[in-house]
Amino acid sequence: MSKQCHEVDFEIIGSSMQLVEIELDPQETVIAEAGAMNYMEQDIAFEAKMGDGSEPESGFFGKILGAGKRAFTGESIFMTHFTNEGHGKRKVAFAAPYPGSVLAVDLSKHQGEIICQKDSFLAAALGTNVTMKFNRRLGAGFFGGEGFILQSLKGDGMVFIHAGGTLIKKELKGEVLRVDTGCLVGFSPGIDYDIQRSGSLKSMVFGGEGLFLATLQGHGTVWLQSLPFSRMADRIIAHAPSKGGIAQGEQ
Repeated sequence: MSKQCHEVDFEIIGSSMQLVEIELDPQETVIAEAGAMNYMEQDIAFEAKMGDGSEPESGFFGKILGAGKRAFTGESIFMTHFTNEGHGKRKVAFAAPYPGSVLAVDLSKHQGEIICQKDSFLAAALGTNVTMKFNRRLGAGFFGGEGFILQSLKGDGMVFIHAGGTLIKKELKGEVLRVDTGCLVGFSPGIDYDIQRSGSLKSMVFGGEGLFLATLQGHGTVWLQSLPFSRMADRIIAHAPSKGGIAQGEQ
């Protein structure tokens, strides 16, 4: 059986503010979210395209449907394709716009798919199918917040996703793990995902942990992040000076 995705070599650089440097052989391609690229060597050509390129025969209307799903979730309808058009190996690097860790996942070792938060995807080998995945459960739909809209990454090659702060890996063997929805980065296909009430009414109102939590159960891998961007942004906004004044603690 022939391999669907391009085989790319890579190196994750840094410790607390990581980026991934991908090495492309001649005519190899990697796809990435718009704006994720840091630098690229000569002979790397890039082009914004509608779709991930995993189904070149899908036709115009198929690409429009996929773009519509991405637009509905607030994502760009275009993805950038980086191709090595030279005769030797060349490198291109990607990173998220806020501090964190880069996770490299070989989809062939996870039943050909992982599910991740919609804004955690960085880049992937050409041939990877990047689609939106909506949780069919009513609770997850209405109360999931950040956890409602997820991405499905399908293929048999390397994908690279970003976690804010420190990356935590959990292996579940049937037990239940409850997580703040913003702290969930991704999980493998053997994990069942839902949204449940965080506790009693008193805890929900005064506990500071949010009204609802993501509940994960099953057999597989779960990746978490210690610092969701939404949490960091809330703290920055809360302590920012208002109307040109001086921020609290800076007098």
